[in-house]
Amino acid sequence: MKKVTELLERYLMPIGAKLAANKALNAVRDGIAYAMPLVIVGSLTMLIANGFSIDAFKTWLIDNGSFDWLVKITNGTFGLMGVVAVFGIAYRYAQELKVDGVSSGIIALSGYVISTPTIMAKAGEGFPLTYMGASGLFAAILIALVSTKIFAWFMKKDIRIKMPDGVPPAVANSFAALIPGAVIVLLWGAIYAGLAATPMASIHGILQLVLGGPLSAFGGSLAGAIVVSIITSLFWFIGVHGGNVTGAIMSPIWLGLMAENAKVYSQNADATMPHIVTQPFMDLFVYLGGGGATIGLVAAMVLTAKSKEFKTLAKLITPPGLFNINEPTMFGTPVVLNVYLLIPFIFIPVINAIIAYVTMATGIVHATVGRDSLDDATNYFWILGNWFTHLRCGLANWLVRT
Repeated sequence: MKKVTELLERYLMPIGAKLAANKALNAVRDGIAYAMPLVIVGSLTMLIANGFSIDAFKTWLIDNGSFDWLVKITNGTFGLMGVVAVFGIAYRYAQELKVDGVSSGIIALSGYVISTPTIMAKAGEGFPLTYMGASGLFAAILIALVSTKIFAWFMKKDIRIKMPDGVPPAVANSFAALIPGAVIVLLWGAIYAGLAATPMASIHGILQLVLGGPLSAFGGSLAGAIVVSIITSLFWFIGVHGGNVTGAIMSPIWLGLMAENAKVYSQNADATMPHIVTQPFMDLFVYLGGGGATIGLVAAMVLTAKSKEFKTLAKLITPPGLFNINEPTMFGTPVVLNVYLLIPFIFIPVINAIIAYVTMATGIVHATVGRDSLDDATNYFWILGNWFTHLRCGLANWLVRT
């Protein structure tokens, strides 16, 4: 086991450290997080609008006019994920590069709107909600990162309009962003004009073809969920925040798959969902208690720990562990660099993923359709989950005692 630890430290830790310190990946992770309140609210209103799969309740909502109101809220929250992400990513990336985040975010947002094809409606021209939401995440990430990088280059080269001392900072920043903003806006306008003459129509079409299809196929598969969970656990084991590393890459994909499920569910609650592996699939079923699915270890410490040290620690790690926050467990137990916990730490999430995937694929459990989506059939999953948790707790208890 010592040799395994040494190999992981030698080869995996440098990679994890570089990825964890990557400014662009950090910006993507933090920027998309700004959209999470909207995603949660939108998911809840969508479930209510569909009557929690109760036909009589949904009919009542339609009859009294509440259904259209709830759909409007869903489109105005869940459907704006891409818009919020492009501003949030640009804002956080600008902060990482030590330039004005607000100006960078606004310019990137303008580039995103320019790059999005318009549609003709009866009242005039408008934007398709499809690209405003999760389907536009790939373009949002690219446009935010490129725009901010260009903006930072202009700022660091001091190519800007300078205002006299005494001018309010907001005004000074606005004029300072004028030259780089004009260049960036014109750049995305030229790219849009060029792509509009091709079958791809826009940058959204190209990214969906080049990145969306392959990444969604991998991220939405059981094999992809297993591979990502193993990599996440390995990074955590050497002390690198595995969720931050893999989440920055996979979260946009899983959120997009979740949005596709939500769209199908909003149209027909009884339809078969197109995807099983989504963001809530990973959060609610694979990472129980956080990375490595450490809720079993926490439960074992609460119920059976004998030493005063573990009894005290259990009181501290249980509350955050219930909300999938397990940094105290990782470094307090510790799990990090603990070779005795390495095997269960890696393979428990894998087994969780297999159980959840099989139960959803066979129809025992409804596939996820939002951040808070659980179905009555979930009781069957918890029967299996409780059985498996007993085995996990027993193994964790044995490890704690030894």
